[in-house]
This record gives sequence, C-alpha cells and structure tokens, in this order.
Amino acid sequence: MQLETYSFTKRPASYYYEFFSNGPNGNIKKIVEFYRLVDYNEEVYNLAFGDWDDKDLHFSDLAISNNSDRDKVLATVAATVYEFMKDHPQAIILAWGSTKSRTRLYQMGIARLWDQISLIFEIQGSINSSWQPFQKGVNFDAFLLKGK
Repeated sequence: MQLETYSFTKRPASYYYEFFSNGPNGNIKKIVEFYRLVDYNEEVYNLAFGDWDDKDLHFSDLAISNNSDRDKVLATVAATVYEFMKDHPQAIILAWGSTKSRTRLYQMGIARLWDQISLIFEIQGSINSSWQPFQKGVNFDAFLLKGK
C-alpha cells in the first residue's frame, strides 16, 4: 500500500510509536501503542491511539484535532500496525474506536483499502460480541486483525 504517511518513531524495546500531525492547528503529537492482553492464550494486543497531552502526561483517545489530515493520520496508524506485525507475525490485534463514529471511520478506511489489506491480513468484525469475516457495508463494533 502506497499511502501518504507521517514519519513515525518507535521507542526501543516497546510497543509504543509516535508521530506528529501537521496542519492548521499546529503540530500535534500522536501516539499508537499496542497493549498485550493477558486474558488470552494467544498473542492478542489492543491497539490504542490518541493525541498526547503534555499537561497530563498521557494520551487521549477522545481528543479531536481537526488538523485537516485525517487520512494521512489513519494511514500512519496503519503503517505502525504493519510495522508491529512484521516484528510480531503471530500477533492478533484488537481495535475499535473510542466512539461509534470513530469505529465507523476505521471501518470505512478498511473497506476503502480492502483489496490491498486482504492480501496480507485476515480481518474479522464483531457484531454484538460475535466475530465474523470482515465485509464491506456491514457495521461492526470492533475488529481483529492477524497476518495471513
């Protein structure tokens, strides 16, 4: 996939990536972090994503940046997923938005790039806690991604 992305850095020996969104509201630090979920026998990670808050020294997945670069930001998050999966080929990534509209936004991004994504990843969607293969046009509550 050749999408325009921001450069990102990964903290050594961690599952933590950061990059800066550049737009009319300035340079906004974005964080992507993969958390290992210990309740599973498999290598399952939650994908967390949000804006860094210098005041509170943490990131918020509820922040609204409105920096006019949504597609580039989402492409950068996707690039961190691809990078993470290269290092952890057996991993399963669990992802959903902090709001229903954000989950829908992620779903639209997956659907738009489905032809390329489906070549390298298997994605399932959850509806009422029931997992099924991803389908365009079906509204899901969450997503599971694993390498093929």
